[in-house]
Amino acid sequence: MENKIRVLHTEWSDGWGGQEIRTINEMIALREKGMEVFLACREHAQIKIQAVKNGIKVFTLPFKGTADLKTMFALKKIIKENDIDIVNTHSGKDTWVGGFAAKLSGAKFIRTRHLSNRIRSSRLNFINEIADYIFTTGESVKDDMIKYNRIKPERIMSIPTGIDETVYDPEKFDKVKSRQEFGISDDEIAIGIVAVLRSFKRHDIFIKSAKELINMFPNKKLKFIIAGDGPKKDMAISLIDELDIKENVVMLGHVSEVPKLLSALDIFVLSSDSKEGVPQSVMQALLMELPAVATDVGSTKDLYNGKNFKLVKPNDIDMLSKNIAQFIQSEELSKEYSSNARKYIVENFSKSVMVDKILNAYKEVL
Repeated sequence: MENKIRVLHTEWSDGWGGQEIRTINEMIALREKGMEVFLACREHAQIKIQAVKNGIKVFTLPFKGTADLKTMFALKKIIKENDIDIVNTHSGKDTWVGGFAAKLSGAKFIRTRHLSNRIRSSRLNFINEIADYIFTTGESVKDDMIKYNRIKPERIMSIPTGIDETVYDPEKFDKVKSRQEFGISDDEIAIGIVAVLRSFKRHDIFIKSAKELINMFPNKKLKFIIAGDGPKKDMAISLIDELDIKENVVMLGHVSEVPKLLSALDIFVLSSDSKEGVPQSVMQALLMELPAVATDVGSTKDLYNGKNFKLVKPNDIDMLSKNIAQFIQSEELSKEYSSNARKYIVENFSKSVMVDKILNAYKEVL
């Protein structure tokens, strides 16, 4: 029997969003394929709680910065003692210390780049160049790193975050019941956004678009659902007040049952203006066969096949409103888009597709 591949993931971030969720899901899925997985993170990181819950061995280290030698040598020791084959790093700070620790101990160094904003092209910013392999979460990020960060095309691959299509399956939900649970009545058109309330998600644009749509359709009952929590919560609340649309907007806070919420909606929206890889929320909405309008940022375009959702320019409230309005006006158009939504995602972006790509890359690197 061949030896198990042993992979140590490092994560500096202490939040719990798309990046951390992907990392945990990836670790669990690859463990099911016979790998051994370990995590090194900070003491108060949310990902630690989830890793422990899933029986993953966790090492906690300070990860104080890109030149944290104490953490680097502690990682080197962990790599040696646990016969780690691959170190897979996920944020900027842990990539420097994790990358050097891997190099010093003879393990392979893989860098997963989750964000889509461009990395400084300075020669001093060389850590990605010394990685044995790089995973990005979208084609646009991959192209940028080849163009601006001196990465050889044969050492980088886009592997979008795979979504479990058995979890995001509209057949598993009773739409009427889901709507009742989220307080959406039969005669309301529910338009939703699912995103952490951070500035680049541009909830302000979603809310201003809501105001435009309410004015556009005075005879229709429109309900705008905001699912998520985060630092921009107060901004969102005061903007809703200022535009006097409290009656039409519901802020749900963090929602753990995302598939159930999506099954209750009529239209899905992504209003981000930057930083997206391949947005998981759009993938989830399309798997749930929702008509969707999303901004063309990061690698959103990777999900687009011309007729499965509407792709619009970022930061353009009128354009966003106009495209949502088309779905509100035409039930036929909504049905056409929802019937095209799921298939393309299942074939190209499912969890099993992601796991196979990662596994093959690991084997190739070793």
